[in-house]
Amino acid sequence: MQAFIRLIAVILCLSSAVVYGHPGRQDSQGGHYDRKTGEYHCHQEQCFTNQKQIQVATIEAETDGRDFSPVYRREDWKHWSDLDRDCMNTRHKILKMLTKAPVTLSDNGCNVSTGTWNDPYSGKIYHQASDLDIDHVIPLKWANDHGGYVWSSQQKEVYANDPDNLLAVDDSLNQQKGAKGPDEWMPPNHQYRCEYTVQWTKILNKYPDLKMTSKEKRIFARQQVACKISP
Repeated sequence: MQAFIRLIAVILCLSSAVVYGHPGRQDSQGGHYDRKTGEYHCHQEQCFTNQKQIQVATIEAETDGRDFSPVYRREDWKHWSDLDRDCMNTRHKILKMLTKAPVTLSDNGCNVSTGTWNDPYSGKIYHQASDLDIDHVIPLKWANDHGGYVWSSQQKEVYANDPDNLLAVDDSLNQQKGAKGPDEWMPPNHQYRCEYTVQWTKILNKYPDLKMTSKEKRIFARQQVACKISP
């Protein structure tokens, strides 16, 4: 398994490089192959950065016990899109949808400024949209690393803007959660934890390409049992 992951990482690292016979000539990635040794050498920052990202992704895959996935790039998962072209993007549509009281909008009517939101992660009430992040219940990086990397750009954009996977939450808790799965992070609001598990279950069923590792499955199964949730 580990040998296979390393092999894939090497292939991905080298596939974008053009092989040159002259040992000093650099390719488009900022590196070159040594004609005598066959080793690839970086000479520019972008090349070093690419290699470092691949190394990190390889180590993460080995540590998590999952298949290697290409480096996660947030820009590949286009989010906060204005899919219906009414000037209000997904973030503000979710804020408008989840408010418990009428909202106030910006002068152009495109952005939500104030409202009343019950953050399920903290259990607190918020009135300023700027205090809230729109959280992907199943994070984009988690989705990328657990099978979503094979999706087309359009599929990734659909997922990144899917209302079923979005919540308005305290911005600091969203940052605390990061790309963690339910085996590593649960909402501080204990009363919401079973509903959070339900949300994960629904989204995983909606996107069957997303696969938990064996360890994650065992922990998640225990959480489902504790909450009396059917897989």
